[in-house]
Amino acid sequence: MVLLFAIALSIYALINLYIGRRGAQALAAYPTARAVFLVLFIALALAFPLGRILMTFTRSFPSPILLQAGSFELAVMLYGFLAVVLVDLVRLVNAFVPFLPRSLSAQPGRAGLVLFLVVAGGILVTLAAGAVNAARIRTVDLDLTIPRGAGTADRLTMVMASDLHLGTLVGRTRLEKIVDMANALAPDIIVFAGDIVDETVTGEIEAGFSAVMRKLRAPLGVFAAPGNHEFYSGLERNLACLRSCGVTVLQDEAVEVAGALILVGRRDPSSLGVQEVRLSIGGILAKSGLEANLPMVVLDHQPVHLEEAEQAGVALQLSGHTHAGQLFPLDIVNGFIYELNWGQLRRGNTHYYVTSGAGTWGPPVRTASRAEIVRVRLTFAGPS
Repeated sequence: MVLLFAIALSIYALINLYIGRRGAQALAAYPTARAVFLVLFIALALAFPLGRILMTFTRSFPSPILLQAGSFELAVMLYGFLAVVLVDLVRLVNAFVPFLPRSLSAQPGRAGLVLFLVVAGGILVTLAAGAVNAARIRTVDLDLTIPRGAGTADRLTMVMASDLHLGTLVGRTRLEKIVDMANALAPDIIVFAGDIVDETVTGEIEAGFSAVMRKLRAPLGVFAAPGNHEFYSGLERNLACLRSCGVTVLQDEAVEVAGALILVGRRDPSSLGVQEVRLSIGGILAKSGLEANLPMVVLDHQPVHLEEAEQAGVALQLSGHTHAGQLFPLDIVNGFIYELNWGQLRRGNTHYYVTSGAGTWGPPVRTASRAEIVRVRLTFAGPS
């Protein structure tokens, strides 16, 4: 962990050094503006790592403020890096094949200022639009027909949310909005597919969230499978808090819901020991004393090894984790990492849905996706 932290911090520092140096060079002809930029940029760049380090000692002032400011720095760093690389590539090409107007080289100071203002303005507009987009939560409807099995139910409405990341950056107001939206959809059952809380959450913060979580209304119950961030922030405390709110936590456990389906919650790979093997879906059923005589719905936070659900005869797997990239162009990168970065997929008789999540991690900004909760309307038919 120390080595990984050192590598991550080094990369963070080098990228910000690159951006800061190029920004200072662009303002070289304007010493006052250059000094102001460097002071503000260095302060912003230091906010996130300092906030993270301070969080290990105290969760009170000034840690939350540093984290909130630093979270935006992650987005500034991403788009600042892309912009500076693009500018440097243009300059490199122009050095070999001149195509830029000569007037730019005739007045380098003025050209640098204009370029700085264009890049900085573009980043600010992007972040502002992304923040507005992230604040809005949409409802996605998923209508599926799945085998009835031995069940007798005809229809069932399930509301699913994932990746709320409640904590220092995503607060009670966001949770209240999600709870109100979920209840308004009149669900029979509500499920959470992990990362309900962020690693910055504290017991005090969770206590405030508990009162809101207890307002969830679903006659067949509220269920959750933990994600990686529950593990990072203190798994047992997080799960105890969820249980105290009336949420049934499924961690490598399965339950039968109203004789209609079997709901399976898988343990997140992040919580496994070095040589620990993840329990299969069949193993979870055996452990829970259930048989696969009803359609199975699986909550599996990370959408990896999708073939496992298909091989186990699962009707529907619900996942999150990816945020659908959250920040462009990370959605493109995710496309190379995950078979399904966001949306719906069918493999054989198994349906999959990966949600973009109801919250955000890091900057409260979305430029590659929209926040969502998912209403799954299940219709049960004869065996396939």
